[in-house]
Amino acid sequence: MKCVDRNGNIISQNDVQNRILSFLYNDMLGRVLLKQLIKPWVSKISGIVLNSSFSRLLIPLFIRSYGIKTDDYEKRTYYSYNDFFTRKIKKGRRKIDQDPNHLIAPCDGKLSVYRIDRNSHFIIKNTSYTLKSLLRSKKLADYYQNGTLLLFRLAVDDYHRFCYIDNGKKSKNYKIKGVFHTVNPIANDIVPVYKENTREFSILNSENFGKVLVMEVGAMMVGKIVNYHELANVKRGEEKGRFEFGGSTIIICLEKGRAVIDKDIIQNSAKGIETIVKMGEKIGSKIS
Repeated sequence: MKCVDRNGNIISQNDVQNRILSFLYNDMLGRVLLKQLIKPWVSKISGIVLNSSFSRLLIPLFIRSYGIKTDDYEKRTYYSYNDFFTRKIKKGRRKIDQDPNHLIAPCDGKLSVYRIDRNSHFIIKNTSYTLKSLLRSKKLADYYQNGTLLLFRLAVDDYHRFCYIDNGKKSKNYKIKGVFHTVNPIANDIVPVYKENTREFSILNSENFGKVLVMEVGAMMVGKIVNYHELANVKRGEEKGRFEFGGSTIIICLEKGRAVIDKDIIQNSAKGIETIVKMGEKIGSKIS
């Protein structure tokens, strides 16, 4: 899947990662291996290894392989690979747009926009999903029909902390058990990853955008979705949580008539192109 920045420049992706994933999802031998890799116990063991002090030896390789700009992040000693993976960005390196009329991105990632039709379906790369299968709740699915679904795909080199998109009152977290497919578009050609993967969601009763559903989706090698709050009053730009090692996804569902998404993002999504966004930047506007 092609990615562009907000200026329309094509951004190259990691070909090595894509080749590995293509093998796992398209080759017969790869699929045999994949059956084990997606299981929760594999993710848990990987988490133990990547939290070990030995794993910090992998940090320089990770930085070189993905071109991580270390100047963007807090300067400190990292004690494990996962400690570095969940690193915090320096204050001021992500500007949070505080205009209440602006809809902002909750994270760094590759953004695609989908319409939720009157039957609560949406289409991702020719795979049809229903909100009912995603949320396992017909009541919630019906509530968001004719609304908008925003899908933020985080690759391993993205910043893996995320924030609240508006002031409001947050509900408790609802957890849905599953497996751990990659969220790379390669996998979506083969399996309906967003209704099979481990995920959790909450509802933000926001000041400016109504009832916003926010879901975090785990992915291959991600053993943990960390949300900091249960019921809570929260602020726009406040850190909501983080993902531990691996790619992952954040999904936002908006009610019909609450926001209009920026034109460049809509046009890119219509062409099957992801738009690279940064946490806190404007991606749409409130409908008065």
